[in-house]
Amino acid sequence: MKRAGGFTLIELLVGVAIIAILMAVTLPTLHRAREHGKRAVCFGNLRQLQLGWAVYADDNEGKIINGDAGDFKYWGPLANENELPWVGRCTTWVGLTYPATHLPKRTQEAEIKRGALWPYIRELKTYHCPMGSREELLNYAISIGMNGGPETGTCVHVNGRPVPRQEDGVWLWLKRLDQIGRPGERTVFVDEGWATTVGPYVVHFTSKTWWDGPPVQHSDGATLTFADGHTEYWKWKGMDTIKIGRQARDVKKVSLPHDFIPETEDGYQDLWRMQRAAWGKLGYIPVTR
Repeated sequence: MKRAGGFTLIELLVGVAIIAILMAVTLPTLHRAREHGKRAVCFGNLRQLQLGWAVYADDNEGKIINGDAGDFKYWGPLANENELPWVGRCTTWVGLTYPATHLPKRTQEAEIKRGALWPYIRELKTYHCPMGSREELLNYAISIGMNGGPETGTCVHVNGRPVPRQEDGVWLWLKRLDQIGRPGERTVFVDEGWATTVGPYVVHFTSKTWWDGPPVQHSDGATLTFADGHTEYWKWKGMDTIKIGRQARDVKKVSLPHDFIPETEDGYQDLWRMQRAAWGKLGYIPVTR
């Protein structure tokens, strides 16, 4: 009698092992491809936001849009007096109380649509990074130096009002396009990754510390736009930068790492890079030791 055709146990085990090896080889490649696709969408969103930002300034005689989100006035009402914020408030965050959570979707939609940028960018998905939570419609922030708020050392006060200040020929806190001396070096939008902050993306000028955590989104890096219209992806160098950025991204579980001091030379390089992009220069001598 002829033996019925089939596979032996050894043959089946070999086949399973081959499939497992192929999956181990291909899955990381598929993951990277998926990540690159999401990063490309994020780049597109940021380019559109940047274009809307530039058109707004052109339509308003060179005045830069209010970089605050919502009506929260951390720097006082005179910093952005009578200036509609670029978007409304999409979070429950009030004061320095954590954890913060997003508002209902309908509320977020209304808050985005009441912002000063909405007449120029009238598509909700443009305000959302594909790496962000589906429940959060706003993932991007404007850098503090772009009419966000005058950090210590970046302004002078005239009749009680903050006015942009120059240092070594560089305008620090910016209110107008004609104050931007090197637009290719001054960042505008930051892919912060969550909607649990109000106001701009904040980084200090005179302190060697982070305030908002380093934005860590795509493959442990940051995606930003610049005033000349281009977009960049920054891969962070310091493992301490990545660690604290991941904690900030997971804000619902931990407190934000305000005034985090870098722990490595690479970590300081990351901080200085972000501070220069926000303010045009550092407000201190960059020495780590």
